[in-house]
Amino acid sequence: MTQKRDPAKPHLVIMADTTVTKVSSGFSPKGELGQKYLASGKALSMRLWDETAGHQHEENVARDYETVGYVLEGSAELELEGQTVRLETGDSWVVPKGARHTYRIKGQFRAVEATSPPAQVHSRDARSSG
Repeated sequence: MTQKRDPAKPHLVIMADTTVTKVSSGFSPKGELGQKYLASGKALSMRLWDETAGHQHEENVARDYETVGYVLEGSAELELEGQTVRLETGDSWVVPKGARHTYRIKGQFRAVEATSPPAQVHSRDARSSG
């Protein structure tokens, strides 16, 4: 940790978090839907999807976090609030917090997503119950 002083309050010391976290995907925990959880900070986390054709994530689900993603390989369809977008290698996307969406995997699909706040905290990433 590094220390800084607040010029407005010189009697206070500000401790900056300089912790480095490394996560090896080979040892990453898996979520209920098959995602691998990668590095996670206080306000942001990453996960990896490695799916096969025909797989469909939960239908029309809304989550309590924002998601941005990047397709490493393959293709999928993202249905988001009634709009359908085809995702292919090199594409990136955003799913706003609370937006109803469904992923349909069209071919071998590998993608990295970042979620804010972290999806796996407080059961935000748990399978939908209805």
